[in-house]
Amino acid sequence: MRLSTPAQAPGLVRRRVAAGATAAVLGLAAAVGSGLGTSASAADSSTLTGIILGVGADESQRIVNWYSSADTAQLVQLTPTASLVNGEFPANAVTFDAIGGANIASSGGFNRHATITGLKEGTAYSYRVGSEGNWSPAYSFKTQDFEGDYDFLFFGDPQIGSSGDVPKDQAGWQETLKVATAANPNAELLVSGGDHVETAGTETQWTSFLAPDELRQVPFAATIGNHDVGSKAYEQHHFTPNTDRSGALYANGNPSSNTSGGDYWFIYKDVLFIDINSNSYNTTSGGGGDAAHVAYITDVVNKHGAKAKWKVLVFHHAMYSPASHAKDSDAKVRRVDFPTVFSNLGIDMVMAGHDHAYSRSYAIKNGAKANPDEQPGAADVYPGPGGVIYVTGNSASGSKYYDITKPDSSASSGAGNGADPLNPDSFWYNSVQNQEHVRSYVKVQVRNDKLVVENVRSGTCAAPNASVEKGSWCYNTPADQPVGSIVDKVTVHPYQGNGQNIQVNVPNAAPGEFGWTIDGYNGLVDLGTAEEHNGDYFSATGQINPIVVSDSRRSLAPWSISASVGDFRDGDKSFSGAYLGWTPKVLEVGAGAQASGSVSSAYDDNGAGLSVSRGLGWATQGHPRGTAKLGADLDLKIPGSVEKGSYRATLTITALSS
Repeated sequence: MRLSTPAQAPGLVRRRVAAGATAAVLGLAAAVGSGLGTSASAADSSTLTGIILGVGADESQRIVNWYSSADTAQLVQLTPTASLVNGEFPANAVTFDAIGGANIASSGGFNRHATITGLKEGTAYSYRVGSEGNWSPAYSFKTQDFEGDYDFLFFGDPQIGSSGDVPKDQAGWQETLKVATAANPNAELLVSGGDHVETAGTETQWTSFLAPDELRQVPFAATIGNHDVGSKAYEQHHFTPNTDRSGALYANGNPSSNTSGGDYWFIYKDVLFIDINSNSYNTTSGGGGDAAHVAYITDVVNKHGAKAKWKVLVFHHAMYSPASHAKDSDAKVRRVDFPTVFSNLGIDMVMAGHDHAYSRSYAIKNGAKANPDEQPGAADVYPGPGGVIYVTGNSASGSKYYDITKPDSSASSGAGNGADPLNPDSFWYNSVQNQEHVRSYVKVQVRNDKLVVENVRSGTCAAPNASVEKGSWCYNTPADQPVGSIVDKVTVHPYQGNGQNIQVNVPNAAPGEFGWTIDGYNGLVDLGTAEEHNGDYFSATGQINPIVVSDSRRSLAPWSISASVGDFRDGDKSFSGAYLGWTPKVLEVGAGAQASGSVSSAYDDNGAGLSVSRGLGWATQGHPRGTAKLGADLDLKIPGSVEKGSYRATLTITALSS
């Protein structure tokens, strides 16, 4: 009796699985599983408004906020834009449950927010909010590389309604966002300086503020201004990540009151952003004042500062600015409470609004000019240890401008507003001051070895510019200072310490691959002629053709090789593959390979033998990369009742890897 397995075609038989592709398939299943929410039991007719795309805790997250006219279960639905078919979301689009509650009476309706997680870099996504049968229009955003250089855009006080003409203010705000994002199509964040509206609880102003579609396309990092704080509407429209809403961070110490508050932080690529509610700056009204913010900022920097190369602090009330608010008593309090703390914590830049004029400070250390010789308007600044740059944004909408004020006889350090010895018309702390009654925004280029800060004109004296349209002066000359021209530009070079920092950028590693090969020529495994044993059974032995396993994947994910055999056949005669057993072994060590256990012939144990899938070899998570060779000794025992013949069977090999 001759027994054999059939030959394959000559040459190598190779099976490969790209680690990246496998990971992508499994990742999608996890994202869908983790992202699936409970949809509304039936289609509702909620009106969905005020949709805004907010920042998440990191690059892989976004938070979507919106209003609903009805208190129904709602979702965010997300899919790669490339998966849309004729504008329709595919059946496997991921969903994320929304939460929220009833709005304050003056707002009406209900607020909702949902956190999108698991975003992949370099991907265009489309999303919509609502429920089955009642979806909002679809909006799109794109992620970029999760490492390396990027730009963000900072906007001072839109303060919609401040001019007394909401449509004009909206037009200016929309135009600034349009101009800024068109000029910087790859900008990855929009950062607010606060005062989104004139009256905190007036929803018509919020509706105008939220009108630009750019707020649904680029993630927005909100900041509470003094005109935003007096209502829950700010919190209803802006749910922020990692937010501490304890009483100490509210001006009145009462988070359940009809006010907004809280501090939050997030990391985006190489920047740790910390955003605080500067409306709470003293303890007379019940809040924790500046001391509570100092504790919060210190805790965040101590826990998360080492994860980022840059630390940017954002709040509304500018400490060092050029107009009338620079002399406010609360600004002077902050100039005592904060500067030394910020210097000691290594804050690189503080960005604020409130004073409706542009300024860029000298490097300030411990409440004084860090380098007395730093020149006004310097194009390159080297802050040194503890030096902090303070930037104040002008109006992004044109609703209101404040004129620059003159220094007084107070001190030229600390809380004083004395003159700059190098430029007596400016406050001692400001390197650049500017007011043209022209809309502008600040562009920040985040680079490995520098921050590049530019104040950019987003308008001219012409409409939309509500303040000028209603009679305020404007000295801008469009021919010389057109939209997109630069008011101020500075490159901030970080302090590298007493040593020398060495940096290298590491790109994404090639995903590698996992595969197996039948070693050499895949010839017939011929077990020869079976030997009879006293008429009870026949036996034959041999070895499988060795299998070479290679794994170069960065993930070092576990893998396994298994096999099963069908029935042995000769024409219309056959016997079960269960009578074949084996003893796997590692012929050449590598890739963390370990041999699976022996399997007995069914003749010995009445089991299933190799008629069911059995392990040949495997490796655990974290195994080394490399190559291994697996083999197995075959043990075939056939009942003596089987008829004479030349029987063949096929051994089917399967590889699994996560």
